Amino acid sequence: MERDTLSLRLKTVADYVRQGDIVADIGTDHGYLAVYLLTAGISPKAVLGDVNEGPLKAAAENIQTYQLAEQAEVLLGNGLDVLTERKADTVIIAGMGGPLISSILESGKSQLKNVTRLILQPNIAADHIRVWLMANGWKIIDETIFAEDGHIYEVIAAEPGDPYEVYSVEIPVMKQHWLGPVLMQTKNFAFRLKWERELEQLKQIQSQLNRAANREKAAEKSEEVTRKMTWLKEVLNE
Repeated sequence: MERDTLSLRLKTVADYVRQGDIVADIGTDHGYLAVYLLTAGISPKAVLGDVNEGPLKAAAENIQTYQLAEQAEVLLGNGLDVLTERKADTVIIAGMGGPLISSILESGKSQLKNVTRLILQPNIAADHIRVWLMANGWKIIDETIFAEDGHIYEVIAAEPGDPYEVYSVEIPVMKQHWLGPVLMQTKNFAFRLKWERELEQLKQIQSQLNRAANREKAAEKSEEVTRKMTWLKEVLNE
């Protein structure tokens, strides 16, 4: 499979896979990422897992089409359960919400003992992943943010290590979880676009809260909104 056939999202994820790593693609969908990694000679073997039979059938067909049956296992299973008695150097979980990815990692912690890299691509709520990584001894080695087809995506790569190494002691941890400790340093176009939009949405929410009938409940929410607005103004104006 040619690299150009992949979406920018999958290309970006693929770029974090180390040469020679056995990969596990959890929630593989049609298996395009694994097929590319195998045909490009980046990975010698791959485990493709999905909880849904439909996408998994399509993935199995793609594996057959590219004659990769001896290098790939296509398995029906929930999250990291497919790694039971199977080896993977790198685990990829892409195209899901941050809370779901965190839940998969938490439920499958016992399957991560020999894994040396996580490549995670949440569609929303990446902060849930960063919280989980910090709590479980995974160090963020890089993050990237980019736009494709009107959507903004983040990719987080992590390895076992000191999770605090990438975090600044001068910035609230919650702020860094939300915005990304690495992304806050680079602040590229996609980062600014995402958080400028978020700031405008928060301003609208704040306006609605100011008119809310239940003042006590609104005040609690307003405090959170104000804090986030302050964080965004700080990071966007630095």
